Amino acid sequence: MEKLWSPWRSKYIDSFKSDEDKTSCIFCKMQSLDINNNENLLVNAGEYTFTLLNLYPYNNGHLMIVPKRHTNDFAALNSLELSEIFEKLQLAEKALRKVLNPQGFNLGANIGRVAGAGIEDHIHFHIVPRWNGDSNFMPVIGEVKVISQDLAETKSKLLVAYSSLNK
Repeated sequence: MEKLWSPWRSKYIDSFKSDEDKTSCIFCKMQSLDINNNENLLVNAGEYTFTLLNLYPYNNGHLMIVPKRHTNDFAALNSLELSEIFEKLQLAEKALRKVLNPQGFNLGANIGRVAGAGIEDHIHFHIVPRWNGDSNFMPVIGEVKVISQDLAETKSKLLVAYSSLNK
């Protein structure tokens, strides 16, 4: 494969270009939301981070771990933030294994717009569950990605998994 096309992503990135969004950060706004409210995609919160389902996932269960402090600079994250980010990535892996039983994971961060960051002003880390054969003809031919489970259903299952892992 020479190129991976995801034309839907440009609509997602463009959705953050309104005047209202230029002066406020979607991740900073999310920090005050209630995890148990099914109107949002939050699944876990820590002292320095929170975890949510990606609204535009690459695969079912695609989670993002976001530091609460507003920064886009990886080098500016302090040791407490970095430690919790990686603890939450490990916890996310455990919860996703419990709920979705993936065969592997992609972990990473897109730092800066040229690296693919849809929200470039607030750094965040991705964990994407992967299964053998999870990429097929649908994205290539049909320009569509098939996500087999509703985000609300995935959130509900993840809340149960996180609850059992936090004990």
